[in-house]
Amino acid sequence: MRRTALLVSAALCTTLLPLTAAAPATGAAEPAPVPVDRFEGEVPFARPPAEGLFTWGGDNDDPPTLELTARDDAPEGEKVLTGGYDISGYGGFTHDFAFAEPAHDWSAHKGVRFWWDGRDNGKKIAFELKDGGANGEASELWTTSFTDDFSGWKQIELPFTDFTYRTDYQPVGGIDQILGLTETWGYSVTLPVGVKGEFAMDGVELYGRADPSLRALVTTDAAVYPVREGGTAAVRIAVATTGSAPLDEPVTVTYETAAGTADAGKDYTPVSGTVTFPAGTASGTSRTVRVPTLKDGSAESAETIPLRLTVTGAKAPADTPQVVVDAHGLPYLDSGLPVQRRVADLLSRMSLAEKAGQMTQAERGALTNAGDVAAYDLGSILSGGGSTPTPNTPEAWAKMIDGFQLRARATRFQIPVIYGVDAVHGHNNLAGATILPHNVGLGATRDPDLARRAGAVTAAETRATGIPWDFAPCLCVTRDDRWGRAYESFGEDPALVDSMETVIQGLQGAANGRDLKDDDKVLATAKHFVGDGGTGYGSSTTGTYTIDQGVTKVTRQQLEAVHLAPYESAVDRGVGTVMPSYSSLDLVGDGRGPVRMHARADMINGVLKDRMGFDGFVISDWNGIDQIPGDYASDIRTSVNAGLDMIMAPYAFRDFHTTLVKEVEAGRISQARIDDAVSRILTQKFRLGLFEKPYADTSGASRIGSAGHRAVAREAVAESQVLLKNSGGVLPLRGSQKVYVAGSNADDIGNQSGGWTITWQGSSGDITPGTTILEAMRKNSAALTYSKDASEPLTGHDVGVVVVGETPYAEGVGDVGNGHDLRLSAADERAVDKVCGAMKCAVLIVSGRPQLIDDERLSGIDALVASWLPGTEGDGVADVLYGRRPFTGQLPVSWPKSEAQLPINVGDASYDPRFPYGWGLTTLTKVPEGGATTLKALGVAARAAEKAGAAEAGRVLVTKARLIVQRAAGNSMSEAVAKPFAEADHLLLTGRYGAAVERLSAAYRAA
Repeated sequence: MRRTALLVSAALCTTLLPLTAAAPATGAAEPAPVPVDRFEGEVPFARPPAEGLFTWGGDNDDPPTLELTARDDAPEGEKVLTGGYDISGYGGFTHDFAFAEPAHDWSAHKGVRFWWDGRDNGKKIAFELKDGGANGEASELWTTSFTDDFSGWKQIELPFTDFTYRTDYQPVGGIDQILGLTETWGYSVTLPVGVKGEFAMDGVELYGRADPSLRALVTTDAAVYPVREGGTAAVRIAVATTGSAPLDEPVTVTYETAAGTADAGKDYTPVSGTVTFPAGTASGTSRTVRVPTLKDGSAESAETIPLRLTVTGAKAPADTPQVVVDAHGLPYLDSGLPVQRRVADLLSRMSLAEKAGQMTQAERGALTNAGDVAAYDLGSILSGGGSTPTPNTPEAWAKMIDGFQLRARATRFQIPVIYGVDAVHGHNNLAGATILPHNVGLGATRDPDLARRAGAVTAAETRATGIPWDFAPCLCVTRDDRWGRAYESFGEDPALVDSMETVIQGLQGAANGRDLKDDDKVLATAKHFVGDGGTGYGSSTTGTYTIDQGVTKVTRQQLEAVHLAPYESAVDRGVGTVMPSYSSLDLVGDGRGPVRMHARADMINGVLKDRMGFDGFVISDWNGIDQIPGDYASDIRTSVNAGLDMIMAPYAFRDFHTTLVKEVEAGRISQARIDDAVSRILTQKFRLGLFEKPYADTSGASRIGSAGHRAVAREAVAESQVLLKNSGGVLPLRGSQKVYVAGSNADDIGNQSGGWTITWQGSSGDITPGTTILEAMRKNSAALTYSKDASEPLTGHDVGVVVVGETPYAEGVGDVGNGHDLRLSAADERAVDKVCGAMKCAVLIVSGRPQLIDDERLSGIDALVASWLPGTEGDGVADVLYGRRPFTGQLPVSWPKSEAQLPINVGDASYDPRFPYGWGLTTLTKVPEGGATTLKALGVAARAAEKAGAAEAGRVLVTKARLIVQRAAGNSMSEAVAKPFAEADHLLLTGRYGAAVERLSAAYRAA
């Protein structure tokens, strides 16, 4: 799925205009406006940390364009700021004042205003202030908005009293939650999503005289106060001031219980009164108002009692606090009843709007008003890649999710939210989590039990932060290494993918779902159904992507054998949710041409649900339904009628909810389809135990990034290393050797972790705690020299290790042809040539897919290792380099000689790779002696093991035969060797041990 990265702002400055406001003059006259931005060229376009205006966005095509345009109708001066946008996630622009400049004092003014050239599109434009803190990156964010429902120039006035504290994201987790305005760092504008448009803006300035109430704020300790029937809610009302100074003037708060869904005198005792905070009261002082509820003896849904607050002398809370009498006595609340009965009872009570809410999933960053959780009865919230709370700690995750669950308590039936993340190689959004190898590395281990344990580590660390749902594993069968998601696949062979689906049990536990309620299990997601790994190069129509989200054109037989097969196993393993692919499926002979998977009822309803018997729920990908041809209403009815149960509408959740209800009311989506979808969703929520324990269970938080979890990751790293070449026994290294280390990926935790690490695309550098390959090697070497570019003297060393490869990317951003290729960088090639030209050398390739090495360069390399994307535990690489563990990894994909060979996969009629699928030399293990006669004997034993169902014995026998063939093939590989060799590994994975040895024997004869 696509991610929504967080707004990353840096401080910029304006040098032409002094913005520190003077104290307002006495008398009735308004102070003169103070210019902020005239857009005449005084502020350049430049990214931080240089001063200037800069753009940002949630995807590579989301940032708008900006330019200064001379216009005769400019409201102020000669030029205006203009731009264009076409945003699918989010995007906008910012002007922050630079670190070198002091913060600006805007506290003397009433608000900020500017001219806007209206397009009358009815869209909201958000305007945000950056207040307090050290700089624009470490300030509090305060937001408001205006609606573009007019044409032509209009001056928009935004009083500072209209700005509210952003509850969804704060750069430093918030400071004092007071809009002080004495230290203002700038502003940003967020443009509309889902509409292609242009804008023009001019003359940003401060206006009016300040409202004295801005210096004080009344808060409550919560927005929602759940209480059992008959209990008493305690609402704490506090006053806070700018800079924590004592109150200048008295603040009074008049309170009274108001009309909600509860009945006064029957459900609660009405209360009213006044709380006074005299002048001189210390900031943070609080008073408590108690609201007693009454027992009426009947089973009921939840009932609300708003506590209306009228504030004088300070800013009132953004939300009216609500006391909620918990639902009680209804069958769906009885944990002793079967899940099916609980679901049926709850479903029978729900309105259409409530059902639509359960089918709606919103991005946390879109919830600028946390009250939307209850207003839209939201069933789910997600964090896209890089969408994290601040600070990015386990405690902050749990607190954020508990806040959303608290809001859900204000709904009639208090149905808990199910929160989801892409934890695709560990809890990878969380700084400090254990980051495991990406799936391609796990596929190289050929170790199903290790995959299960890797899933268990991911589940435990994810659930410990309050998250019960993981958008993983990816069951794609990658058929083209040019795909930017290739590393998310276990490999090119559906049999290999099938064997590694033990990860589902690691995530979920037992196939019947009985373990889902445990504090170390999460709901898993099989994605992306179906054929995402088979899209043709050049078939994508998404932005600049070349292959991701393109078209998979296959026969029905190819679809079944390659792409559908892993989903049969996933359903049998009880996977809880399935996510369709962005890609289109073009089934040869069906006469339909390419059809988006989000619209394929034949595959989702027909194959997945009906034929396979999938009883979980189907969740769309990020804005996935938007790619279906037609308007938004048709996208909704097509996808829901095709079998989608929950729609990921990250920033369009309000429109989705409203339109879904209208489509059902109009009869274009049946009530039965809605009931089926909601039943599936509720079933998983009950299985997860969310109704009994909606809040985060953080008892397992101490295990996040623990030594035990990192030990599992280290083992996975070691087993994933594939030794492709080892001339002269260069590996393993000895601790006494003088080692020269070079290359771009030797000492970079971000590069060795890859995409989907802390942020969606990942990034180079020290992004999360871990051990780099260089750091791990230093622990094992008595004498080590490191020079990234190999510029240090090369003499006097016994062996060189050059760690090269890719920098991070995710999804179609990483497609070959979209700014990427499969060749090493020029700097890496130079490092390899210099080091390997001077001494015996081993080259480690840290990458998400094979990298091209030409014959000449390969001949100069003594040892070559595919290290994949190992994650945070570089010690696992050192374990095999220094012989603590043997090399045992095998290629999960074919390693091509050239890009012209792609796609190349085991089973192809013509198959001549540089290294075949399944190739992997070993160390510390004596290769069995013998040749054709030995292979014949192994074949006889393998057929006997197969007949007896002795799987472990069969695998051992085939492995012995493989090692014999690899020794015979040496460093020369031909099609006659490669083709049967690769086919043997496929046969091994499908349990045909005798046939596997036969194919290895054919490879031996060719060698």
